[in-house]
Amino acid sequence: MSGVLRSRMRRDAATTKSSDTAAERVVVSDRVVVEPEGELEMYAKEVLNHLIKDGLPPTPNNFSLYFDRLLDEKSQNARKQIASVLELEEDNDAENSIILEQSLKQGFYSIKNILNVTANLYKNMSLMGKILEKRKQELEANTTSQEAKSIAASLGSDISKLNDILQKQSGSIKTIYDDTAKIIRSVENETIFDNQFGVYNKRYLMTKVGQEIELIRKFKHKSSLIMIELARDLKSSVSNEKAIMLMTKTVARLLLKTSRRSDIVAHYGNGVFMMLLKHTNIESAKKASERLCELVSNSTFFLADREIVLKISIGITDITENHSVEEIVVSTMDGMEKAYENPNLDYAVMLRNH
Repeated sequence: MSGVLRSRMRRDAATTKSSDTAAERVVVSDRVVVEPEGELEMYAKEVLNHLIKDGLPPTPNNFSLYFDRLLDEKSQNARKQIASVLELEEDNDAENSIILEQSLKQGFYSIKNILNVTANLYKNMSLMGKILEKRKQELEANTTSQEAKSIAASLGSDISKLNDILQKQSGSIKTIYDDTAKIIRSVENETIFDNQFGVYNKRYLMTKVGQEIELIRKFKHKSSLIMIELARDLKSSVSNEKAIMLMTKTVARLLLKTSRRSDIVAHYGNGVFMMLLKHTNIESAKKASERLCELVSNSTFFLADREIVLKISIGITDITENHSVEEIVVSTMDGMEKAYENPNLDYAVMLRNH
């Protein structure tokens, strides 16, 4: 969560007057405590109380997580009022990192294109040399013009020298390209963004799940993980790969639309997505899955004259301190397979023996 909530506590050691009517005060020693005023401040106090009640340290990260989670329980009017304030304090660090990654990759593609153009230029010069050599041989067969032969020989020598220079320069460009490729590969190993679907990537997700396991081990709270994919029967009914990709991208956008700021939406691979729901128990994860399924099913996709209703399948599991990231991910896969076994289910829960 971005921004800093200002303290409502002031010190007034010398001149506290009983006749003040600006706000209701409770005086303790030399400290004047101003009661929370406004929807946001009262809600912030409520969030802090929940954190303390659940035995969690009121760190900025935990406060942000509870801030988002408890907001779902508020009225629509209260959510709108608080959201309007939050819009002024949006933290764009993640977005800036994503833009940086995209710019870096675009720069690499540009360098690659330069190398391709240079390679084509070198090929054309080599072809020109061969054509010139052929014309030279034709002139030698025709003994009528010694001067033309001399000019052709001189031109051939010049083209040969130019060809040698281009070959050396093209070798230098290739070396630079190879060095740049190594840097890009190194950067890609640390990237957090999936360019294809506009969400986080698998590496980032696995890291975050691992971190959540450690937090659960320490603070004993509940978190969940869900796996989402475009329903297989829907994919099998559409033979157009491009259309399936567009539908999958639509699902990715809907996942981002419905997720909380504290949720992690990531592409696991092959059009399969995962969501890390922090401080969310299984019942809340089931409700979130119901909302996702409803949101997606209300979306339609047009393929030629055919109207297609989108549908997803979801596997749900809990994140526990005694299991590895891989074991937890497998549980979401098992949950999804369980949902496929019953045509009436859009999602299913799969838990491990704790």
